[in-house]
Amino acid sequence: MTSKDYYQVLGVNKSASADEIKKAFRTLARKHHPDVNRESGSADKFKEINEAYQVLSDTSKRQQYDRFGTAGGPGGFQGFDFNENMGGFEGFGDLFEMFFGQGQTRRGRGGAEDGADLRFDLTITLEETATGIEKEIEVSHYITCQACKGSGAKPGTSPTKCSTCQGTGQVQRMQRTMLGSFAQITPCPACHGTGQMISSPCPSCNGKGRTRSSHKIKVKVPGGIETGQRLKIPQAGDTGSHGGTPGDLYVFITVRSHPLFERDGADLYYKKTVSFTKAALGGEIEIPVILGKATLKVPAGTQPRTSFKLKGKGLPHLRGGGRGDHYVVIDVEVPTRLNDQEAELLEKFAKLRGEPGA
Repeated sequence: MTSKDYYQVLGVNKSASADEIKKAFRTLARKHHPDVNRESGSADKFKEINEAYQVLSDTSKRQQYDRFGTAGGPGGFQGFDFNENMGGFEGFGDLFEMFFGQGQTRRGRGGAEDGADLRFDLTITLEETATGIEKEIEVSHYITCQACKGSGAKPGTSPTKCSTCQGTGQVQRMQRTMLGSFAQITPCPACHGTGQMISSPCPSCNGKGRTRSSHKIKVKVPGGIETGQRLKIPQAGDTGSHGGTPGDLYVFITVRSHPLFERDGADLYYKKTVSFTKAALGGEIEIPVILGKATLKVPAGTQPRTSFKLKGKGLPHLRGGGRGDHYVVIDVEVPTRLNDQEAELLEKFAKLRGEPGA
């Protein structure tokens, strides 16, 4: 005799109706299905639930179970073919599709398909991102066939409505399972989901309604843009088929590194080397900035790695609000060789400062 209490497995009492048993089974099956429940033992629990349902949903087996505590006669419960009792579905994955509606086509009514989004990689200079620029790019994409105007039919002819799906692009078939009857909707195999039949395809596009072509497109690149950012040009991707919406074009930006400047957002950094006499005595120096040149006053006694800020001399902020700053980092050059006169002057300088060993 079986040791399992099938009523307890399904969580119903012994007087439960057939509908109550079916409802309890569906609830538990959704909860413990291995495609939903990743916990260890979920598959075994799911099989146990099915085993209980197979007995309690069958009138004769239920009577046998209620009377003798077993549903398989003297030898006990003999089990069942899981795939066979799934109504022809191949195991867990197909039952999951019946529960949650997986596997339906993405093609819209009448076979309309949206066009694909496209990517274009554009490289610009740091000077170009400092001002913003308009670039002309050439993109290869699908466009509506000019010969057939997108119908796919040879000029002078027209597509006809598919007799299999009556122009819907979809067919429906019923599946009978232990859970009941389910309608499964799939693309029409006769017209491949278009809803139309073309007896004479357009020779220009081979009946596809689209042809590939190259177009030049002007792209406005805003100032302050950075590497990795992208610009979206709506409906500049591939043309959709059978009335589908065109895709978009995404322009991915790469900003070339600069030989003089390091970038941090909208701020720029420039390293300037000055002589140790300039650092000690101070004075004005000319430095490059992204949009020309600027004059920087170096105070007397400037130490190595001192940073000076030129406000508003950096890159524009991408979302407005002025420009970043230009930072000048001073490096002091110490001479490696001195002539006799230079050495003598430095020794005098050291004595005047009272430096040890001078």
